Amino acid sequence: MPKSSKQQIEEDEHKVIDELSRNANKSINEIAKKCNFSRQKVWRIIKRLEKKNIIWGYVTLVDESKKGMKNYMILIKRTNQPLDQQILKNITGRKLGQNAKKIGITIESSFYVNGAYDWVICFSAENIKQAKKLCESLNRLYEGYIQDLQLIEIMFPIKRCGIVNPEVDKLAEYVDI
Repeated sequence: MPKSSKQQIEEDEHKVIDELSRNANKSINEIAKKCNFSRQKVWRIIKRLEKKNIIWGYVTLVDESKKGMKNYMILIKRTNQPLDQQILKNITGRKLGQNAKKIGITIESSFYVNGAYDWVICFSAENIKQAKKLCESLNRLYEGYIQDLQLIEIMFPIKRCGIVNPEVDKLAEYVDI
């Protein structure tokens, strides 16, 4: 029995997304060849995915250590106190990102999560002192709303955004094998 047109469209979209996930720098021609589609079909699929916000954007993965930076993660557990409008405005207005930029920190990812913690922030900073300044900024910005905050230094990124670190062999330097 032939596939429905909706099902076929979804399968085609998944093929293009898979190729972009492997390397978003591929040309439309390369993606078309890999998926066995025409260049025009790939272009239309990508535009449709962008319009539906299935694709948010494209990133370049950078080895921060080669820029003299270190990667960190903050785990935040909030209190049971309901968030007021000003706190929500600070979060949606990206106030933390503005504060981070002032102290030379780049926030790479921020997630609202379910589990032992409520919010996870991944960022790069020159050193632990600078990372602690971001923690202080968080505590000031969300005073009374943070129950626990854990700062974690990321020693070695094995995989980021679905891409395996090309220097994964260096992991042995960080663990006793």
